[in-house]
Amino acid sequence: MSVLSEMSREERLYRMRHSAAHIMAQAVLEKFPGGRIGVGPPIDWGFYYDFELPRALTPDDLPEIEARMREIMAQNVRFERRELDAAGAREMFKDQPYKLELIDGILAGGLDEYGEPVAEAPTLSTYRQDGFEDLCQGPHVAGSEEIPLAAFKLMSVAGAYWRGDEKRPQLTRIYGALFESEQELGEHLERLEEAKRRDHKVLGHQLDLYSTHPEYGPGLIYWHPKGGRIRKVVEDFWRNEHLRNGYEIVFTPHIGKGTLWETSGHLVNYAENMYSPMDIDGQEYYIKPMNCPFHIQIYKSDTRSYRDLPIRLAELGTVYRYERSGTLDGLLRVRGFTQDDAHLFCRPDQMKAELEKTVDFLMFFFGSLGFDRFQVYLSVRDEKGKYVGRAEDWEAATDTLRDVVESRGLPYEVDRGGAVFYGPKIDVKIKDALGREWQCSTIQFDFNLPERFDVEFVGEDGAKHRPYMIHRALLGSMERFFGVLIEHYAGAFPLWLAPVQAVVIPIADRHVEYAQKVADELRRGDLRIEVDQRPERMNAKIRHAQLQKVPYMLVVGDREAEAAGAAVRLRSGEDLGTLPLSDIRERMLMENRPA
Repeated sequence: MSVLSEMSREERLYRMRHSAAHIMAQAVLEKFPGGRIGVGPPIDWGFYYDFELPRALTPDDLPEIEARMREIMAQNVRFERRELDAAGAREMFKDQPYKLELIDGILAGGLDEYGEPVAEAPTLSTYRQDGFEDLCQGPHVAGSEEIPLAAFKLMSVAGAYWRGDEKRPQLTRIYGALFESEQELGEHLERLEEAKRRDHKVLGHQLDLYSTHPEYGPGLIYWHPKGGRIRKVVEDFWRNEHLRNGYEIVFTPHIGKGTLWETSGHLVNYAENMYSPMDIDGQEYYIKPMNCPFHIQIYKSDTRSYRDLPIRLAELGTVYRYERSGTLDGLLRVRGFTQDDAHLFCRPDQMKAELEKTVDFLMFFFGSLGFDRFQVYLSVRDEKGKYVGRAEDWEAATDTLRDVVESRGLPYEVDRGGAVFYGPKIDVKIKDALGREWQCSTIQFDFNLPERFDVEFVGEDGAKHRPYMIHRALLGSMERFFGVLIEHYAGAFPLWLAPVQAVVIPIADRHVEYAQKVADELRRGDLRIEVDQRPERMNAKIRHAQLQKVPYMLVVGDREAEAAGAAVRLRSGEDLGTLPLSDIRERMLMENRPA
């Protein structure tokens, strides 16, 4: 029996993918003998490897590289580990500058073979197969016969900056997919095709929802009228539900003096994510990366009693954070975004109840928007990080977060070391229609800002006390969530979110007047209706509306005008026949509400 078969699926796949990455590097260096290699780790669905090559690769190169990989694997090559001293390692990789940099990092302590931080410096070691040898800690399969030939495929070529730094050389990255069976690979490829069909960047252009203009500022989103309609609907729902749940809506400035960000600690701990200051009357001002210091000023604008708490301040506040150009990704990673932010100030005895309400609100909110699957992470401190606040406060906060998650029956994982420096947190990832996880919601304790800004309330004993502060975001940001929403629904939004809920299609020019009357009648119910007056044939207009994913198509001609109705077709292709306008209006109004 193979040793591999006795391992967990996760360990088997790790070894297979790691080994396949090395075989790919061998195949590439055979094709380009003078090439330089970066790193080649396994990833969730396969592997990649980074190269510096004499010419740019294209997808047309992948079949040749993949064919050579299969030849190597078919030879049942063995993977052999050996350890080296510093001089031996440097001599072996003297023509590989990226490997030399990694060797220096390992020897200095704190970095592994991929340049990632580790607690202790690993031993210098290599793995060799069929004449190719790479700096590596392993583990690998014993031999290439343990890699399923029918279950891997080279997928794509991309650019990747060395160590993720845009100031460093850009390398060529080759991605490969690898699973335990051909069936699993096929299912993965099908998911990728479906993901392409749902790509928010493609649908955002196709449905005229938003655009970006890198020539005038990368990572900045231009919301088009149709995208703006959806955003307004979500924002109105957000504000109304927050008011119903005891929050107060606030609005705060977009800039603040440097002293504000010094007090908050952002200039010390977050400066690399902030934009350069601007000079106003000889004072340095910064555009805000977060809303929290402003909400604290609102809290501190008056003396607060224990009877006033909890105080819940919520804002759809636009913030700006520097993201490297190479990390920008449509709506999902931007430089300017509107954060659905809230900060709760409460007494210690109110902490658990506030957290329970927050989690319940979160579940209600996402359920209303069509998401009902979640993965929760309880992010706690470890022994290595630097944290502020008393240990007993951390323990109480962590225990309360755990109790709340468990009392709500939510599956969760503990992310040790995942806490922010100012407190433990709950991170909630929603799962979309394809089962992909998206980080949106977070609930964070903060022992830092209340101390820095001397936040207080007057207790029942007449003395001043420090309230607990909770940072809370549901959607994360309007931009990122909108991208997730597009992909979740593949652009076919439920009626209440659809930017255009129905298109009235006149069969001939003489029916335009009646079409406008139909639209006006339905608009009285606050429905979003358009009339297609283009000089196109009826079937072409119907097809256009379907491509635009409009929920209802209302065709009108002589017969429909005489009957005071419309022929109703759905974007699914279903034909409901001719219905009275009153029935159409009632049907649409019933659908025009959250789930």
